[in-house]
Amino acid sequence: MEQAVFDAVVGLLEGGVPLGDVSIERIARTAGVGKATIYRRWSGKEDLLVELVRSIEPPDPELPGTSVRDDLVMLLEFMRRRGLAKRTSALLRNMFAQMQAHPRLWEHYHRTAIEPRRRRGIEVLERGVATGEVRADLDLDLVNDLFIGPLLLRTVLQPDADLSPDFPARVADTILDGVRPRP
Repeated sequence: MEQAVFDAVVGLLEGGVPLGDVSIERIARTAGVGKATIYRRWSGKEDLLVELVRSIEPPDPELPGTSVRDDLVMLLEFMRRRGLAKRTSALLRNMFAQMQAHPRLWEHYHRTAIEPRRRRGIEVLERGVATGEVRADLDLDLVNDLFIGPLLLRTVLQPDADLSPDFPARVADTILDGVRPRP
């Protein structure tokens, strides 16, 4: 049932139906299921669409926990793979563009997908402070933004820019050079 519902949404969007016109009723009709079946699984359209996007995105990585650098490289590699997926998936590009035009949907995605990922990066940096790999006098929200910024720049604002496999390590090493404790 879940796949039939996802396929229905994808079919509607690929068929040119604007996100605002995709209703639970229309999804149910297209999937050949009842609205109640959808509501038993998802509380509403926002939950359904966010889960659909999350199902298309690569899964969040398991962090090795061997060092702050290794964990940050892993998180940045995840962002790089997501960026590459968005570049090659017309559906993902379309969904993200339309989601931003629907504040409730974008807020839901932000709260359930983006914020947990941001929190994870900050937790890695907090661990770095505790282990002495990152200076304690830094604003870790800002430092986290410094790590994420280059990946967002190259996936959102400069989609033709280099996203080579070594890019996450280069970003991590460059920024860690500036945030390590000073002798």
